Amino acid sequence: MEPSDLERIGKKGLQVTRMGVGGTGFGNLYRATSDEDARTTIAAAYDTGIRYFDTAPLYGLGLSERRLGEGLSAYDRDSVVISSKVGRLLEPRSPDEPLEGIYADVPDLKPVYDFTAGGVRQSIQASLERLQTNRLDIVLVHDPDESVSNDPDADPYSRSHFDDVMSNIYPVLDQMRRDGVVGAIGIGMNQWQMLCDFATAGDWDCFLLAGRYTLLKQDSLDELLPLCVEEDVRIILGGPYNSGILATGAAPGAKFNYAEASEEMLASVRQIETVCARHNVPLQAAALQFPLGHPAVATVIPGARSPEELTSNVGFLRTVIPPAFWEELVDEGVIREDAPLPTS
Repeated sequence: MEPSDLERIGKKGLQVTRMGVGGTGFGNLYRATSDEDARTTIAAAYDTGIRYFDTAPLYGLGLSERRLGEGLSAYDRDSVVISSKVGRLLEPRSPDEPLEGIYADVPDLKPVYDFTAGGVRQSIQASLERLQTNRLDIVLVHDPDESVSNDPDADPYSRSHFDDVMSNIYPVLDQMRRDGVVGAIGIGMNQWQMLCDFATAGDWDCFLLAGRYTLLKQDSLDELLPLCVEEDVRIILGGPYNSGILATGAAPGAKFNYAEASEEMLASVRQIETVCARHNVPLQAAALQFPLGHPAVATVIPGARSPEELTSNVGFLRTVIPPAFWEELVDEGVIREDAPLPTS
């Protein structure tokens, strides 16, 4: 597979590259990244033909957007596709308020949920300023469940803003799309259940599904992915490494869905690593390529915080994986029998 291959999103001719770059690393996810590393990583991505970049105000509390804007300012704006998100506004954080979250060394700001029409317009304007651009190609509503699905024991509907999104945000984004202000609109979240409801409630172009169609998590095959094929909603696949464990392997301290991996999850990854060793296939290559086998998935967007990480991801996507490898993962019960398998 080539990272520069193009796939359609929406009905207005917008195309994204088969691999994009997720912007969490530019926002200091887990640990700090330098401005220079962010800039050279963006340059390395562009040099390999990657033209799709995803970010959000939440990522580093504006830091990811600022760095992405600075890095992409060196290139023709029409040559790249940028997506960012609405649903949170960044407000000043007072010195006595604790800094919460998984981003290191961030500005003195705090994210506040806002699913109003006015909040959408304010959020987009702030993103445009940080990104140094006059438009967003894709606008995604970010975490309308307040990320409750990151808790494996939580009811995915326990903090739902579904009605707010459909009543307040969808009409604004739909009009922007009609007016040509944005090229595509969608939802970005870490669960598939609520996305099924959104798929039938509005005319969405794409969903950013994070960490829920991977070598370790495939329950979105039950309803969401077939529904997306039926409704022509393309999937932007975020979190292909499930927050790290499918990149690091079953190493001590490995992260799964933003938390330390359980012994059960470590055992599952060891099982995959055993099959990888038999076929001489890097775990990371399998993790990046597996989701792209599904016809609903348009692009995969691993994060990267250095040119070396970016180059490694590109190499993993280009790795030729024999059909026998995928077939053994199916036989081992790692991949579901109804999952479409990728072809190199």
